[in-house]
Amino acid sequence: MTFIDVDEAPTDTPHSGRHTKKAHREKVTFGRITLWILLIVFALVSVIPMIWLLIAPSKTSAQLNDDAPFSFGKFSNYKLAWENLQTFQDGVIVEWVVNSLVYTLVIVAVSCVTAILAGYALAVTALPFKRTLLITTLVATIIPPVALVIPLFVEISDLGLYDTPASVILTSSFYPFGVFLAYIYFSTSIPPELFEAARVDGAGEFKTFFLIVLPLSKGLFGMLAFFSFSAAWVNYFLPYVMLGSAENYTLPVGLGILFSSTPALNPSNGAQQSVIGRPEIALAGLIVAVPILIVFLISSRLLVRGVLAGAVKS
Repeated sequence: MTFIDVDEAPTDTPHSGRHTKKAHREKVTFGRITLWILLIVFALVSVIPMIWLLIAPSKTSAQLNDDAPFSFGKFSNYKLAWENLQTFQDGVIVEWVVNSLVYTLVIVAVSCVTAILAGYALAVTALPFKRTLLITTLVATIIPPVALVIPLFVEISDLGLYDTPASVILTSSFYPFGVFLAYIYFSTSIPPELFEAARVDGAGEFKTFFLIVLPLSKGLFGMLAFFSFSAAWVNYFLPYVMLGSAENYTLPVGLGILFSSTPALNPSNGAQQSVIGRPEIALAGLIVAVPILIVFLISSRLLVRGVLAGAVKS
């Protein structure tokens, strides 16, 4: 009889190796399937309300109650819903849309320019008190915007800018998150060799910024433009505090007043006669959502168009 020493017995066989690899593949496959299921669920939760919002203005109020949720009505009902919206305070909603576009475009331009310049200065230049400024920027990013409303309101009132477009533009252009995002981008994405080569060639900071940094920052422009546009376009509380007259309101502030006076959303006004119902409310929500979708599609193209690859050859 032959005895095999346990210490010398083979511990790994081809069969056990195959079983281990098979178990690993099954585990990876199960993880991927679970991840895809979660992503599909979250996508459906996000997309289904948007699809309903697109279809709802095509129906009448009665059709919204009786028909299937995703059934389509008529294209002419979009025009009818828009005409009904314009009956509120003699078509002031058109002024709200124009105000929001003007305010938001100026805010995006100012916040993007200031954020890129400040981020570049913090990341590249020999700025005095750079660490203190960076910490201050981080603290300003963490502070909720609502906490700054009262001091901003007092400041704007003392400057005599209350109920003016400047009150919204100046206060909303304060964009510390954009500054920090630009700082991270310039610190990590652009090779330092480019800045050193520019300085060796005698280029100053402004020349380096405009001739080298800006052409390589299209992706950063896309991110800053999208985030600042989204924040400014849907901002409600700050314009509500800074503006006092209906003709200066932004679209979110104006729609808040419209919704509160509509029996479709405020049953306490049920005795009032109003042509603004749920189709009109859905169309108003669509007016708010569509510009954000358009800006996202435009800015996403800038994000994809990376120009840093191959900037420095090894």
